[in-house]
Amino acid sequence: MIGCTKLLCGTATVSEVIKHDARGQLPPRLLQFSENYRPLVVWNMTNRCNLRCKHCYLDAEDRSYEGELSTAEAREFIQDLADMGVPVLLFSGGEPLIREDIFELGRLAYDSGLRPVLSTNGTLITDSVAEKIKAAGFQYVGVSIDGAPDTHNEFRNHPDAFQMALRGIHACKKLGMKTGIRFTVNRYNQKDLPEIFAILEKEQIPRFCMYHLVYAGRGSAMVDMDTTVEEKRAILDYVSSKTLELHEKGVETEILTTDNHADGIYLYNRIRNSDPDRADEVVQLLEMHGGCSAGTKFANVDPRGNVHPCQFWQDYTVGNVREQPFSQIWTSDDPLMVQLREKEKHIKGKCGRCSYKSLCAGCRIRARHVHGDLWAEDPACYLSEEEIMLPSLSIEE
Repeated sequence: MIGCTKLLCGTATVSEVIKHDARGQLPPRLLQFSENYRPLVVWNMTNRCNLRCKHCYLDAEDRSYEGELSTAEAREFIQDLADMGVPVLLFSGGEPLIREDIFELGRLAYDSGLRPVLSTNGTLITDSVAEKIKAAGFQYVGVSIDGAPDTHNEFRNHPDAFQMALRGIHACKKLGMKTGIRFTVNRYNQKDLPEIFAILEKEQIPRFCMYHLVYAGRGSAMVDMDTTVEEKRAILDYVSSKTLELHEKGVETEILTTDNHADGIYLYNRIRNSDPDRADEVVQLLEMHGGCSAGTKFANVDPRGNVHPCQFWQDYTVGNVREQPFSQIWTSDDPLMVQLREKEKHIKGKCGRCSYKSLCAGCRIRARHVHGDLWAEDPACYLSEEEIMLPSLSIEE
């Protein structure tokens, strides 16, 4: 996750991160820079969903799925995460609000010292549901929006999906809950970015996270939907300019991107040219972040309790929480996990040549899907050969 606002506007500093990390009290807004390798855990608590979205990485449907963790099993899993000191548990799906025990489990997570957050399509959030979300202790609600109303409704295969999602955002904001928009950019909705930013400002939504497309689930058939290299650069230029514009106007909206760590290098190059005095600090922040965190600072647990290096890696299982506690699975000597902890040694091609590989390392899922090689270069990297070999940066110095 690349904090555009933090990097471009200087709203996070190395000294601030070090100060809080030394006390073991890193606030949520700085967790992306933590050097603690207890992972943020995304739990897809159910495969069931009330929508059928075109880019779903789980291929979720509105039907019952057998074998999902029971409430008792989920409680044991959550307690283990708390004992391990996991910083965040993200409740996802499918659509997590379909599970009747979500509020009970959210409350358990909160009472156990975890930071429970919710990822939802927002369509099931009424005023009364929002009250239950708040009472359960959820600290953040991320609502997926795929573009302007017509675009969103088409992606979500529902004629009223946009209005229902916006209703959910309003319901949460009325109760003072931090709420944000999650947006997966692709060639068909990139034109809607100006309208999305207008909504952020008009609705005073405090957080916007733009996801790059990862070719998994239904998304695996959507390589052709991804933006081109030239479009990615134009998108980052636009997001950067809007980030600075909102900050200068005093609009308190944090802008982030995820699933393409080349964004961090692109922002560094921009800052190096426009504000060179801040360049060293930006590099240090990106180094603290550490690039792709699959298998290191980030974990996924699917509805049946299988543990994966990230939510897009559903075909590789490290273990199952029904058979062994997550805390033991995550620190095992599984061959892939060992490689992911030292991925700089294994990446090839453009990623292997890159001077910034310790700050990025590319997306291994995209590399495998396109090249048939897990360690090949990330096909979504849009940096030029000159940009990846800048002599001005030496991480070892």
